[in-house]
Amino acid sequence: MQTILSIGLDGISYGMVLFIISIGLSIMMGLMRVVNLAHGAFAMIGGYLASYAMRDFGASYALAIAVAVIGTILISIPLEVLLYRRIYRKSDPLIQVLLTIGITFVIIGLSNFIFGPTLKAIPLPNALSGPLDIGFRMIPTHRVFVIACGVVTALALWLLIDKTEFGIRLRASVDNSDMADSLGIRTEWIYAATFALAVGLGAFGGVVGAELLPIEPFYALRYMVTFLVVVSVGGAGSIAGALAASLLLGLADTTGKYLAPEYGEFFFYLAVIVIAFLFPRGLFGRAH
Repeated sequence: MQTILSIGLDGISYGMVLFIISIGLSIMMGLMRVVNLAHGAFAMIGGYLASYAMRDFGASYALAIAVAVIGTILISIPLEVLLYRRIYRKSDPLIQVLLTIGITFVIIGLSNFIFGPTLKAIPLPNALSGPLDIGFRMIPTHRVFVIACGVVTALALWLLIDKTEFGIRLRASVDNSDMADSLGIRTEWIYAATFALAVGLGAFGGVVGAELLPIEPFYALRYMVTFLVVVSVGGAGSIAGALAASLLLGLADTTGKYLAPEYGEFFFYLAVIVIAFLFPRGLFGRAH
């Protein structure tokens, strides 16, 4: 029973980390039609900024998260203006892949040159580093925090995209950008704001999930396929799909590593294959 509870808690918290980071990529791919392979690099930047804010400037954990999100967005603005705007709308997916993976390697190279090729620790505050007593057992407080962050992120995004004027304008800009322009919608600003949202979510996930996905020099490449798999399995652009895929894959991977650690990520990719076979468009994918 204790093992089942441990697997469930660790699997759900790992899945929530995957969701928080991957949902930004899902938004880019599903709503903006951009295959952004540099998304993991922005999550890595957020982790680097948080680590140095805490280590060198004594920032609190909450302040470090804010620094990571805002700082990563600011760093991404020149890239959005100079590069990403050229691949919005009807750009060839191959061009998107080549450009964004090139950005990934540049960010990795600069990060290693500026910050050094070492693991970047993001220490947890006392409130999150200890155990939490739930009556019948003690559980890691950080795991509960990560799960809560994932739930809040999912609800906030659903409200933003489905229930606000911004979401309506975003869907209009994606479905028919020329018509949206003619109606007075500033599509460039809509795309820029959505890009900033996606990047900020990546940075946020990179920080809160650093205990499970450590921030290291090749983070962007190490987890790039994982983030892409979550989006593909869930269905690009679907919040519910990304959440379901993250939880299913997180539980499958954690269960495998608990029960048969010698198999590594075998169970993660076995789950991917099974889900892809049963749901070729993703769990909540749409026909295009």
